[in-house]
Amino acid sequence: MSVITLRARVLQQLWVRILLILAFAAFTALTARLRVDLPFTPVPITLQVLAVLLAGLVLGARAGAASQIVYVLAITLGAPLDAGGLGTAVWLRPSAGYLPGFIAGAFVAGYLAAPKRMPTRARRFIAALAGVLTIYLVGATWLTVGFLGGNVTAGIMQGVIPFIGIDLVKAFVAAVVAESGAALVKQWK
Repeated sequence: MSVITLRARVLQQLWVRILLILAFAAFTALTARLRVDLPFTPVPITLQVLAVLLAGLVLGARAGAASQIVYVLAITLGAPLDAGGLGTAVWLRPSAGYLPGFIAGAFVAGYLAAPKRMPTRARRFIAALAGVLTIYLVGATWLTVGFLGGNVTAGIMQGVIPFIGIDLVKAFVAAVVAESGAALVKQWK
């Protein structure tokens, strides 16, 4: 293989990776629009957790986290891509902690689901659950410390408990879909 061919191949792989990162950032933004507000918590139900888990499981730890960094950076710069369409103002909301939680959650899910660590669907499900727990840890901490006066019980009751059932389903769906998504991504590289 010539140096020019090798260089072209590396450049193509880089562009594919960048496009996939941007695609998962856009997918997370789209899933933010599917929102259900609950009367007993300031945190809405969205499909964003599914997008975050898929980013990590399909792209891997670094690229999955990078997709969420792009998403969060776009919001921070003012793009109204968050669930409330607030842009930068979202950082003043009780639910804002879930945004950095998405970055960490995608990384954890991707790291644990790496082919050498967790090649089976059951193991990808465990990786997805770890990603969900990471999102909860960061998001509920923001809610508890910043808006509930440090009341850990209230933080768990408002930032975790209402979402466990639906997030278990999202983790299962992500684990099932990720295998096909990863295979498709591998074809593009």
